Amino acid sequence: MISSQTWDPERYARNARFVSDLAAAVVELLAPEPGEHILDLGCGDGVLTAKLAAMGCSVVGIDGSSAQIEAARKLGLDAQVMDGEKLAFSCEFDAVFSNAALHWMRNPQAVISGVWRALRPKGRFVAEFGGHGCVAKIKTALVGALNRRGLDGEGAVPWYFPTAEEYSALLNRAGFSIGYIALIPRPTPLPGDVTGWLETFGESFIACLPPADRSAYIAEVREALRPELVDSKGVWTADYVRLRFVAIKQE
Repeated sequence: MISSQTWDPERYARNARFVSDLAAAVVELLAPEPGEHILDLGCGDGVLTAKLAAMGCSVVGIDGSSAQIEAARKLGLDAQVMDGEKLAFSCEFDAVFSNAALHWMRNPQAVISGVWRALRPKGRFVAEFGGHGCVAKIKTALVGALNRRGLDGEGAVPWYFPTAEEYSALLNRAGFSIGYIALIPRPTPLPGDVTGWLETFGESFIACLPPADRSAYIAEVREALRPELVDSKGVWTADYVRLRFVAIKQE
């Protein structure tokens, strides 16, 4: 099934700003140097890309969403619409950086091969994205509510959440050596009700239903998740697990 996920920059900023706010650790792992030429793969609205540029780097941002790229360009960034599985660069970058984007790309071999081509010799690929077990409770609730409606809930899943071993093998096969890789549980408090998360990130599930049935579906998923993800103060926390790594292009 082709993902029907779309990106609205305003909705994203309202419900998902934590995505860039929580990226300090992976930026630290990147350790960008002034003057380096860096590709931000899956740059979204460019908020994190702008931070890299402010560090003195020459940054190019790419994303599959034209709306997000338009938002990035409004920040004065060099940003272009491009499919992350079809990167059109050759030996141009000192580093390829990606935060919270690779799990939306279902053909990891194509992504990794494109990154390898885009990097200069000894260039580094530094990223963090959803790893094995990420949002497992949310996914179970989304899938189950579709299954109860006679639909293929698993077929609507838009994400790729690999283990560290699985992704390491793909990186090695493509010609990377791994400097660091780890699967990191990171329960993440949400800025509001889980409904905002579902509407922002769960479109592939919601779009399976006629518009008139979607509110009831979201409400059912929310109620299924309430005992799992909300605390006594009403704070919702998503069950995130991140895969974070540094890989070096070998010749």
